[in-house]
Amino acid sequence: MSNQRRPLIAGNWKMNGLRADAAALADELATLRKSQPDAAFDMLVCPPFTVMETVGSVIENSGVFLGAQTSHTASNGAHTGDISPVMLKNAGCAHVIVGHSERRTDHAESDSAVLAQASAVIEQDMIAIICVGETEEQRESGKALDVVRTQIIGSVPSNATAANTVVAYEPVWAIGTGKVATPDDVQEIHADIRKTLASKLGQDIANGMRILYGGSMKPANAKELIALSDVDGGLIGGAALKAEDFWAIAQSCPSQ
Repeated sequence: MSNQRRPLIAGNWKMNGLRADAAALADELATLRKSQPDAAFDMLVCPPFTVMETVGSVIENSGVFLGAQTSHTASNGAHTGDISPVMLKNAGCAHVIVGHSERRTDHAESDSAVLAQASAVIEQDMIAIICVGETEEQRESGKALDVVRTQIIGSVPSNATAANTVVAYEPVWAIGTGKVATPDDVQEIHADIRKTLASKLGQDIANGMRILYGGSMKPANAKELIALSDVDGGLIGGAALKAEDFWAIAQSCPSQ
């Protein structure tokens, strides 16, 4: 990673956590983060909506940021079951994940839908974490770079900056499977993402934008992956549900 980009270690709790367990995990992370006030990384947790208030109250003033796993595009209205970016901002969120592969697959979210979500998040002065990544079939057929380029072009708003946007590369075949792309593969994709961002937004913005890796990152491989020149942290799934593992990943970030 580059010294000009502060690493982000983001935990996506997905559909996991009841109040007691969520509060306990949040408390462990808050305590660890407060023990290292000068840490050279940002730490974020994205719990389910049902425990967001609980987690938010526990991590308040700890240095751990609160985020959401998705958002609607509208500020309010007749959208049963959805949560608006205004509501998320009001709940204390600083970041929102958009376009996760599980949302793209389970809810048929297209690039244009992800673009609209990211734009709505940015409009509320929150940071959009835009997810991209190819399936195993797409990789095996040699289409990985093309697929990710298309997603970047279609999902990243034209007003995205290094301050309001993070990109997360998540090879779909590596999410929750234990499979991990090789460091060479990860660096190749991340470098190409940055090149595509430069063509869309300009080189200066691309140079400053953080690109996270999100395919089964864990304590055993985090240091090698985060050391890659275009990897600026991780979007962590399973390992984010264990404070010890999540903190160990964060400790893999180099001192700045």
